[in-house]
Amino acid sequence: MLKYGLTICASFCFVGVLLAQQKQQVFMPGEIWKDNQGNHINAHGGGILFHNGTYYWFGEHKGERSNNAYVGVTCYSSKDLYNWNNEGVAFAVDDDTESITRKGCIIERPKVIYNKNTQKFVMYFHLELAGQGYGAAYTAVAISDKVTGPYRFLHASRVNPGYWPLNMTAVQRKLKVKPEDYKEWWTSEWKMSVEDGLFVRQHFYGGQMSRDMTLFVDDNGNAYHIYSSEENLTLHIAELSGDYTRHTGKYIRVAPAGHNEAPAVLKRNGRYYMITSGCTGWEPNAARLLVADSMMGEWKLLPNPCKGSGAQTTFQSQGTYILPVAGKKDAFIFMADRWRPKNPIDGRYVWLPVFFENELPVLKWMDKWDLKVFDKR
Repeated sequence: MLKYGLTICASFCFVGVLLAQQKQQVFMPGEIWKDNQGNHINAHGGGILFHNGTYYWFGEHKGERSNNAYVGVTCYSSKDLYNWNNEGVAFAVDDDTESITRKGCIIERPKVIYNKNTQKFVMYFHLELAGQGYGAAYTAVAISDKVTGPYRFLHASRVNPGYWPLNMTAVQRKLKVKPEDYKEWWTSEWKMSVEDGLFVRQHFYGGQMSRDMTLFVDDNGNAYHIYSSEENLTLHIAELSGDYTRHTGKYIRVAPAGHNEAPAVLKRNGRYYMITSGCTGWEPNAARLLVADSMMGEWKLLPNPCKGSGAQTTFQSQGTYILPVAGKKDAFIFMADRWRPKNPIDGRYVWLPVFFENELPVLKWMDKWDLKVFDKR
């Protein structure tokens, strides 16, 4: 009896090992996505860095009851984009109650870029102070010698204090009207005032707000910080210093008073495309598309890039990053999150291929797909 019991047990163990070793070969948007340890990947609002033949996915670590940061920024690695190894915590929140990044702060949309000159990995994320809601609107910067971390905190603040946007006119800079002059928001007069830089002037000396964000490194190595500013009413694109750790003071406003957040950027055939969302809290909405011939140039607003069933809610998700697939021409993946504020750790990932029609990016729902979709175009 013991012999047969041991044989059955060994058989079950062998089958379990085989199942654990099975590799995922497709993307299934919105489904549970397990890492090499069998746990749902915990890297929300994230971005991916491709470095030395490996993809590194950085994202917000979420708990079951709160969207606040009690762990930090997690990192996962992959060779094929389907299967991910848990590399642990890349940036850890601090136990020190006096720390600006202490447990209970809010960390959102972490992105990491590599500086070839300094050979440093640089992380940016949107930071809100513990217990203060969304009042700070800070950008935080951390740095590491190793891609998986640990990342060392450098500084956090609002951005570009004392600098005017390059595309804000001299007349707009000198206007005297202030936010408190308006008893009511969302009127046509108020919106026109926002377009003219109402909040830019208010925050000129203390620095501009920076919330939902992404990073983009151009072909020439110049890096940019793209973030939602001015009470989430206007996007800013800001140039970064040569070592990527600071802003240069050169920035532009994009779609003033347009109420955009969740920017994600790609470049194709010399043109720049940005997919954003509206601002509806944790609820999904229709994506927006902006196009420009240069990062710091004029951006034109175009219709929703999503098509088909679910287009009006961006397929029940919100974008966070657009990933170029290494080794494939014009192959991009739109990365998005399905937020679940009542159980944040269960937030799902919606990855979809970016197609192009009439030289514009298009997103369509797919229940299941793989990278061969880019070979069928």
